[in-house]
Amino acid sequence: MRLFGLIGYPLSHSFSKNYFTRKFEIERRTDCRYELFPIASIGKLPELLQNHPELVGLNVTIPYKQEVLQYLQDTSGLPAALQACNCIRIRQGRLEGFNTDYIGFENSLQPMLQQQHTKALVLGNGGASKAVMYVLSKMGIAYEVVSRKLHDGSTLTYESLTPEIVHTHPLIINTTPLGTFPNVLERPQIPYDAVGKSHLLYDLVYNPGQTQFMKEGELRGAATKNGYDMLVGQADAAWRIWNEL
Repeated sequence: MRLFGLIGYPLSHSFSKNYFTRKFEIERRTDCRYELFPIASIGKLPELLQNHPELVGLNVTIPYKQEVLQYLQDTSGLPAALQACNCIRIRQGRLEGFNTDYIGFENSLQPMLQQQHTKALVLGNGGASKAVMYVLSKMGIAYEVVSRKLHDGSTLTYESLTPEIVHTHPLIINTTPLGTFPNVLERPQIPYDAVGKSHLLYDLVYNPGQTQFMKEGELRGAATKNGYDMLVGQADAAWRIWNEL
């Protein structure tokens, strides 16, 4: 039996298990199984691997996309400018790190972009934001990183975020978990009244399908998109990696 799984904490709601379980059923992959592994600290990873020697692939989610790097024996699959891992292939006991988040994000963002989307605000600076920033740089889109405090590459705080800054950055991407079910009324605290028809609000959250962040944008005529297509894209890319010889 080939075992795959997801590590993170907490894992109360998982796209990955439902997606891969259904995929295995459709493709009649009776030799494959996908499980959730909520570990309270990344230091529990070696114990998890020891207890499940049949593991051949792992997805990595909040809050371990950067912390997991120290356990990888091979990081050649990570772009040099992207030090965050959301996909691990296990071969002969070696952990090989990859990032498929950026693939899913780039492919889902590209069709939404309009001519005016040349400057972006990235809300949050955790592991998920690294793939977003990598793609924006790759596309030549200038960006500012907004966080609660200035650290780890953030350039603005929510307190310093003015309506003028929001107005002049028509692409706004939420990389935080704010608004995720069941806390559906939460939203990043930005000056929403400065959002207009030229804006695109992209939320990496996928559950609910329309977050409060997206609703605020839609009320003001902005285009909106949730993270579902990104998740599908990163999952499919992970599956291809796990099945490479």
